[in-house]
Amino acid sequence: MVRRVKNTPLPTGDDKTRAVRAMFDAIAGRYEMVNKLMTLGLDTRWRRRAVTDLRLPANSLVLDVAAGTGDFTRELARQHHHAVATDLSFGMLYAGREMPERVQADASALPFSSGVFDGITCGYALRNFTDLAATFDEMARVLRPGARLSVLEVAEPTRGLLRTGFRLWFRGAVPFMGSLVSDRAAYHYLPRSTAYLPPTDEIIALLNTSGFSAVNHRRVMGGLSQQFVATRSS
Repeated sequence: MVRRVKNTPLPTGDDKTRAVRAMFDAIAGRYEMVNKLMTLGLDTRWRRRAVTDLRLPANSLVLDVAAGTGDFTRELARQHHHAVATDLSFGMLYAGREMPERVQADASALPFSSGVFDGITCGYALRNFTDLAATFDEMARVLRPGARLSVLEVAEPTRGLLRTGFRLWFRGAVPFMGSLVSDRAAYHYLPRSTAYLPPTDEIIALLNTSGFSAVNHRRVMGGLSQQFVATRSS
């Protein structure tokens, strides 16, 4: 029998940074398996499209922020880019596969020189960053002018049976499955963590303020996910 997890207030500031790092360290070993269950394997297709949308020539240097165990990093390599993975969680990077270059770092203080990357990918992590504005500032700093950013994040369908089904799945089935095969507290936290995510127009405004232009937002598969693509201004 799975015990209920008490809905304590979501952490903020440094407490959030420590909690997110500890949570992902704890679930690293089974992260990819649970991810495939959560998305029914559809995330592979979404990541492939997100990398293609960078529209970069082969052998471009791309930073994968919040790389986790390397789903985006490996897709970048499959599309013939040179990928550098960075993540707050050492456990996630350690558990990753086919990630030749990996660096543990907080995304709001990236340990890279300015203007060195041709692109950035980031998958399902915006709500886990403690300071989203500072993170976008850092992403802009390490990109060369004209470079591209492609971000995937969770979303929720806006109406109809798809929205009802999504809520039952994401808020009920996902925590239950996570409790069975991984860390119970972590997978009850994940649906609640969407409360950290600003509305779409605020995310676009933050990207603009950080130095990105031509910000494009699209909903994926009726709103099961969402994607932001932007260009680093000159």
